[in-house]
Amino acid sequence: MSWGRAAFRRIRDLVPVSGFVFNRPIVIFQSDDWGRVGLRDREGFEQLQAAGLALGDRPYDFYTLETADDLVALGATLKKHRDSMGCHPCVEMNFILGNLDFARMEAEQWQTVHIRPLANGLPNGWERPGLLEAYHSGIAYGVFHAALHGMTHFCQRAVQRNLEDDVPARLLRTLWKAGTPYIHWRMPWIGYEYWDPENPPDERFLSQHVQRKLIGETVGAFAKMFATLPTSACAPGYRSNEDTIRAWAQHGVKVAQNGPGTFTPPYFNGSEVLQLSRTIEFEPAVQADFSLEACLCAAETCFSNGIPAIVSVHSINFHSSVRDFRTQTLKQLDSFLKALETRHSDLLYLHDADLYELVQNGRFRTRNGVVQVEVQKKKIKKANAVTKKVV
Repeated sequence: MSWGRAAFRRIRDLVPVSGFVFNRPIVIFQSDDWGRVGLRDREGFEQLQAAGLALGDRPYDFYTLETADDLVALGATLKKHRDSMGCHPCVEMNFILGNLDFARMEAEQWQTVHIRPLANGLPNGWERPGLLEAYHSGIAYGVFHAALHGMTHFCQRAVQRNLEDDVPARLLRTLWKAGTPYIHWRMPWIGYEYWDPENPPDERFLSQHVQRKLIGETVGAFAKMFATLPTSACAPGYRSNEDTIRAWAQHGVKVAQNGPGTFTPPYFNGSEVLQLSRTIEFEPAVQADFSLEACLCAAETCFSNGIPAIVSVHSINFHSSVRDFRTQTLKQLDSFLKALETRHSDLLYLHDADLYELVQNGRFRTRNGVVQVEVQKKKIKKANAVTKKVV
């Protein structure tokens, strides 16, 4: 059965689809994990060390949560830059809409997973003055755009099951008592929201019914937080399947974000959801070999092939409260944007909803007017798009 599905996917990826190419350089920033709590600042760091957990092996040992100041600093950098239409770059922020409700879980002796919606505030023990207001302010100004990531980043079913196993349960409760939900690289068995890694390979994705229910609840939490429905979505860990995309589509999502690794033009899948693949990994906080020149080279490859340069940059890159990742990231981002603007006088900064409008109509609206772009369809094979040029 597993071989059969894998073979089907390989055959499916050999079937040509109509990808969209453009006659102007387009840049989109997609950014995951906003709103998701991690290490509870310096106090939580010290509490976990006192409990015997050695921290510092990898950058995600310092993942915490953005502050209002982090958002202000990011917004200030974006506001320094404009494209050929006078529009600022816009970061598509993929939000986690719920965090663990530590107070309720502690009252039940840490036996059951409970979720606190982000719209209701942060978990007990977490302080981020002005954070929710900073999200909304950046969105109103046009330098941020909210998108859907998930209710949780981890698979709730996997975590609940591991509470019955003594060793992982001890680690979970140690983290929870310090106000930290998990550190993924140390405990990959928690999986991702729609994907349970401890199941057989063909059963790791949650059922269609369960995914549809989860996504419905998450879309509701998104609407409560932002007073609108999401246009774009990215599955935690990029773990999505056809059931995920169909459920997104049923709740009004028009664009699906996919992980990096291919130079694939945007295309519509069978659910009529526009599929976007990230083409640039801009991750100074987590890439020891990060190279600004390599990012610029990848952008030029995109432009020469008529596809958008879709930049992946996770929220950790802008954190500063435990380890200052923000300063270096913003310096590199400023240089990246300056180079693009210097090299391309016809540059366009879009977010996902703009691109969806563009492929539908050949134009999209900005705050400074309507932009016409030549859009062509080209037959492509997804299986051949990993490292090859598409024209």
